[in-house]
Amino acid sequence: MRFRSVQTAKLDPLDRHLESADAATVALFREVLESASERLSILWRAGKTAHIERSLAAGACTDAALALLELEMPNWKIRRLVNEGGEWLCSLSRRPGVPTEFDDMVEARHALLSLAVLRALLETRRVNGAEAISTPVDVPVGATTWFCCDNFS
Repeated sequence: MRFRSVQTAKLDPLDRHLESADAATVALFREVLESASERLSILWRAGKTAHIERSLAAGACTDAALALLELEMPNWKIRRLVNEGGEWLCSLSRRPGVPTEFDDMVEARHALLSLAVLRALLETRRVNGAEAISTPVDVPVGATTWFCCDNFS
């Protein structure tokens, strides 16, 4: 449980910062990289994310956010990007072919598309962090039950 509170403690202030941001900047992307992902921050410092840096330098923040999502969470796919009432909704899913009522989606909103994608990335980090915690199950010793699955007909 300690991991979950530490992970949430790191991601919550960053999410609030993204939510209140008026523009996507290189500094904001660096903050996301440093706080949300150790692996990506190492790749960033090693110069392995040059395409993301080039996108940011060119002002293509949405392209940079989508590339960052693909690098960090390759199993999560964009299920829906919708502009509703001047606000972007970014929905991510591990199983985009499953009907929405049966899917465990992650959703985030922001007025800027790139920041909606970054907020959804943070939410996937939060979900993956919670899933990484294995809760021990108490199984009594000697409580093994064997079943025969052979078909004798």
